[in-house]
Amino acid sequence: MAKTEVTIEQIKKLKELSGAGLTDAKKALVEAEGDFDKALEAMRKKGLTKAEKRGDRETREGLIDAYIHDGRLGAIVEVNCETSFVAKTDEFKTLAHQIAMQVASMAPLYVSEDDIPEEARKAKIKELEENFKGPENMKEKILEGQMKKAFADKVLMNQPYILDDSKTVEQFIKEAIAKTGENITVRQFKRIELGVTE
Repeated sequence: MAKTEVTIEQIKKLKELSGAGLTDAKKALVEAEGDFDKALEAMRKKGLTKAEKRGDRETREGLIDAYIHDGRLGAIVEVNCETSFVAKTDEFKTLAHQIAMQVASMAPLYVSEDDIPEEARKAKIKELEENFKGPENMKEKILEGQMKKAFADKVLMNQPYILDDSKTVEQFIKEAIAKTGENITVRQFKRIELGVTE
């Protein structure tokens, strides 16, 4: 008995969504016995693996985008990629705009955990140590968890993505990396709220 037929439309759609080649897309659909969602999930995992490898490539191109909400709140972001060709695509422009929306909406302070200043880390750990009430033998592990939690919503890459909170901003960007075939990074951002100064 033949398994579910894999159509060329399915293969093309999977190729487009996953950023993989036609052969890989067909292979994934055959392995998933024609189950499109299962094949897409498998391809996403492979795509994200490819994205990891691209993560150390230099990003010298890109664009600056802004999002203004109701004239009272706004964000400006610099999002980089490897080539001006990708920077000019609608997909990249949309991604940059969505990152600007994320910054305006969720008010992160840092792009990644690496950007948290040492003084801020030290001040927070000192505060947590002074207020620590748990068992002494678990102190280090508990403090580590509390530190991560304290900065979780302040780091852009760790925040739940506002248009799909099943993924983080970092995962959303990695999916874009898989589709474009280029490394994509957020270099900097600035959020401005009417009447509020830093």
